[in-house]
Amino acid sequence: MPNKVQVPRISDAVASTLERRILEGSLKPGDRLPAERELALELGVSRPSLREAIQKLASKGMLQSRQGGGTYVTAALEKSFFDPWQEMMGSYPNLREDMLEFRRMIEGQAAEWAAERATDADLLRLEQAYAALQASFNNDDTDKRSAADIAFHQAIGDASHNVLIGHLSAALLRLMHDNIRLNLGELKSVPAAGKLLMSQHTAIHTAIVDKKPQAARAAAETHIDFVRETLAQTLRSVARRETAERRLNTDFLTS
Repeated sequence: MPNKVQVPRISDAVASTLERRILEGSLKPGDRLPAERELALELGVSRPSLREAIQKLASKGMLQSRQGGGTYVTAALEKSFFDPWQEMMGSYPNLREDMLEFRRMIEGQAAEWAAERATDADLLRLEQAYAALQASFNNDDTDKRSAADIAFHQAIGDASHNVLIGHLSAALLRLMHDNIRLNLGELKSVPAAGKLLMSQHTAIHTAIVDKKPQAARAAAETHIDFVRETLAQTLRSVARRETAERRLNTDFLTS
């Protein structure tokens, strides 16, 4: 009949629910889905319907099932952006400046919207990320410090409640991971730099918690400006050391 109401299949509704969680960042690349029985119970559907929904998302490349190892969220939403730029970053170092310029725009807007839109749950997650960042600055583990730095900024991107900003922010932070780690490693040798960097994160955090959008944007932009300048100094310092080492090795070989 032409006016017959189309009732969606249960598996389609489940697929839409899982897809929405991936879009909003509740499920992130690398996350493992709960066990089939547990997830079916949570969603109130049968296990066959859940399996069909997972197959639908797997065919889109958003989920990947591993033999005997569960089902994982892929990086499909970021991969097409990430892969070509990752390769070119190694060949064209000047792209780092453009990436940071773009990151300044994205993170400034993200901080502004986070200050306007963050829910209690967002603020709790941001508080946890901020506490982890503070703790990481009290030890010498650069890997932990860079991971905590990335998690803090990602929490802000997600709190902006714009799915494009959330996913673009994640992709940019993955692209810049090596530079963030390099920068933090170099800054450890500058006594005041760590405190300055932490104070910048504190300013962003405080403005978002206090719901001051313009202050949050300004604090985020100030932070990225500092990162841009210190990264440039770091890269120059690394280049000078490499040049000096090559000269030393050449002198040794010819003596």
